[in-house]
Amino acid sequence: MEISHDLLIKGNVVFPDRIAYDATIAVKDGKISHISETNNGLLGKETIDATGKYILPGAIDAHVHCFSSLEEGFTNAGYSAAAGGVTTIIEMPYDATGMVSTEQLFLDKIARLERESVVDIALLATISPKDGLDEIAKLAEAGACGFKVSMFNTDSFRFPRIDEGQLLDAFSVIAETGCPVGVHAENDDIVKRYIRKYEDQGIADPRAHVYSRPKVAESVAALTAMELAYYTGVKLHLYHSTFQRVFDFADYYRSQGARITAETCTHYLTLSEDDMVELGARGKINPPLRTKQDVTDLWNLIACGKIDMVTSDHAPWTLDRKENIDIFQNASGAPGVETLLPIMYSEGVATGKITILDLVRVLAENPAATFGLGNCKGRIGVGMDADIVIFDPQKSYMLDEQSLHSSAKWSPYHNRKIHGKIINTFVRGRKVYNGDGEVVGKAGDGSFVKPQHRDVKHDQFI
Repeated sequence: MEISHDLLIKGNVVFPDRIAYDATIAVKDGKISHISETNNGLLGKETIDATGKYILPGAIDAHVHCFSSLEEGFTNAGYSAAAGGVTTIIEMPYDATGMVSTEQLFLDKIARLERESVVDIALLATISPKDGLDEIAKLAEAGACGFKVSMFNTDSFRFPRIDEGQLLDAFSVIAETGCPVGVHAENDDIVKRYIRKYEDQGIADPRAHVYSRPKVAESVAALTAMELAYYTGVKLHLYHSTFQRVFDFADYYRSQGARITAETCTHYLTLSEDDMVELGARGKINPPLRTKQDVTDLWNLIACGKIDMVTSDHAPWTLDRKENIDIFQNASGAPGVETLLPIMYSEGVATGKITILDLVRVLAENPAATFGLGNCKGRIGVGMDADIVIFDPQKSYMLDEQSLHSSAKWSPYHNRKIHGKIINTFVRGRKVYNGDGEVVGKAGDGSFVKPQHRDVKHDQFI
């Protein structure tokens, strides 16, 4: 007897290692139930003929701040994610209301996302400089997919610096959980000193922000974090790395046996410090935009497999936080979850800098593997969640920031021509984006994703 599936999608299916042209994916009960490369005998309640289009695994944006700006929240970020082909968000623990650093706060956030999320969400936790390390094991047990800490004091209340002594102790405890720990790698002392050095230029030249956060501030912090990871055996992730030297260091530490992953972000691949002159505070991001040569280097590193993932660092500040004439008085960060996949295809695949296989590796497969979601997310395969994006490589459009779904209502990519277009987005087989700007997913459609970290490492390096 033929199996009747809920949904059939026919198109060019992108697997981790190849493309299957004119294949058919079958979906049943939210899972991929069958994949046929001949389309023999499959029956479904609904069939979508996407011939000539790519069938991609849903993107996983591993760096999203839903609540740094309270206007955003899970729902608006989820609308943006759905429209951008992002089926899973990994949410940061630095909310405007405070850090998510205790088990109870973490459980409260799970309950909230189950009510408000449009796409699936995994949650990071953090540690407090004041509370000690007793909550780490409880947070891991509650379902944290990892921990995030900052080596720079962005905000003493919600985004504080964790000093190196506490990092050493914390890394040792986190290593026992099997969870990764990610760092915002900027040296606090260097940045503070250089802000004082350049703050009098902040009105005349927005690039003063760039000059106040030199490359060495990032590489020194990254090196410290990697040394701590080497000696504790913890899985370390380097967030928003901006230039090749940091990735070269990560390569070296991996050769020594340390477990290191590193990401860059769309803005570091598409914008340079020169764009600050026009963008002003819209281009103010931490760490800052780098040189045009750094942009080229990062694309080459992706093509060589030396960048593990690309994220948006979605920070959806409204424009009133970006309008001060003094660059140093503006909020840092930019919205980006909705433009992550479109920008990566348009600027990377469509221009020949990277392949479509590189794209699914850095936007889906590797984020899932790094944060313990690879059992159900990150690739197209039988038994995996039916997180699917239908993508038309033949269509193009001009990006209009007013059409985006974030509460921010602006984008550093406004009026940029985008090659390729998302047609549909499915989360566990449920359509959440219908193309032409229409998000059909609703608050409550998304679910909390609990990770599976199987490779707890107890041995320390000597």
